[in-house]
Amino acid sequence: MAARKSEKRSSKKKPAYKRILLKLSGESLQGPLGLGVHGETLQSIARELKEVRELGVEIAIVVGGGNIFRGGRQKGFEIERATGDYMGMLATVINALALQDALEKVGVFTRVLSAIEMHQVCEPFIRRRAMRHLEKGRVVIFGAGTGNPYFSTDTAAALRAMEMKADVILKATRVEGIYSADPEKVADAKFFSQVTYRDVLHQDLKVMDSTAISLCMDNGMPIVVFSMNQFGNIKRVVMGERVGSTVRPA
Repeated sequence: MAARKSEKRSSKKKPAYKRILLKLSGESLQGPLGLGVHGETLQSIARELKEVRELGVEIAIVVGGGNIFRGGRQKGFEIERATGDYMGMLATVINALALQDALEKVGVFTRVLSAIEMHQVCEPFIRRRAMRHLEKGRVVIFGAGTGNPYFSTDTAAALRAMEMKADVILKATRVEGIYSADPEKVADAKFFSQVTYRDVLHQDLKVMDSTAISLCMDNGMPIVVFSMNQFGNIKRVVMGERVGSTVRPA
């Protein structure tokens, strides 16, 4: 009996990735509100991340701030670009703290590390400290982007993925994966299950900005783009199921 139980445990499928970098847009936290942070959506994301963490997967997260403020890209708002970008970075810290609170309420140990130092609120980003948190099983949430204006949170996600030695970048979006055009606006947009970094750059596919894609291409970092609208998709991707679209070398 004991031998059969042991065999059953060993036959369980193992995660395809040991350490992931999840890129969450600020919009993914706003739910049906259209802005700000939606409590039920936040709780759902936290429960899903708990399931993934219980698989033994180490999780790092870069969260955007577009649900609060979109930095220098805010339309109709007269403000200097660098100042707007710093405001956007502060918005990402607000989201990081909200996500930390939701995760800890479901029993997941979490640390927020900010590229802009604010000691009373969270830890400063120190690469070795972040690595140690991951090794101890804590979910690490990176706030404030790269800490520099003119760089997006996509670029921050690519950078942190390299620094943390992640196996993959998981980019959660509102659509099923990568399309030739915005499927919410173009009905016959073509879906791509797999593309190369060069395809993304040459065809101007809206995956991540060119700086982030170039960084991933130079370091061979795979990217999986998938929808957050279906509960369990993060776990499915981590377990190696064919979900969304993948960006890989040629």
